[in-house]
Parts: sequence; structure tokens; C-alpha cells
Amino acid sequence: MAREWRCKWSTDNDKAALSAVQNILSKHTSAIKAVPGVKSVQRIVCGGCQDFKVIVKLEKPDFDKFAASNFGPEAKFLEELKATKGITAVETQTYTLEQV
Repeated sequence: MAREWRCKWSTDNDKAALSAVQNILSKHTSAIKAVPGVKSVQRIVCGGCQDFKVIVKLEKPDFDKFAASNFGPEAKFLEELKATKGITAVETQTYTLEQV
């Protein structure tokens, strides 16, 4: 199972919003990786559509605990994204994620 946190970033001011989002992720990386049962944390950036995504993957039993904790550091991370100039469309999504 995976939880995705995503937003759109503006290219204004030499992509300042993208730099800010990366700094926010760096600030929270230790807390994200400290969530019990985390298998992987991935960052995806698309320069074409200005997507910034963080995907936190856990096994189902650990994911259920993660969900029960309101997804650990998610609220703080999203709050900081929403407060950042040039960041829009802050969203989350839960889905299955498996290698094939």
C-alpha cells in the first residue's frame, strides 16, 4: 500500500517553489522514514506539468497503522506545502503499489 502527497509548483522566480518544496521534504524525510514499517519513500518531479509527489510505501498491516495515525507526518508536511508561495493543488491519495 502507498500514500501519495502531491502538489503543483510554479516556475516563477527561477522555480523558487520547487526549491522550497524540496527543502520541506528534506526537513521531513527523517520523520517519514521513521514511520514503522516504511518500505520506501520516493520523490517524483515532473518539469513538464510541474508535479511534485512523495510516495510512502508500506506493507498492508503497517499501512493500516499508518492510516490510523492520520498518516504520521502528513499533516505537518501538507500544512507547510499549502503555506508556500507558488504551490497549488495540494492533494493526497491512497493506492496499491507493487512491482511487476
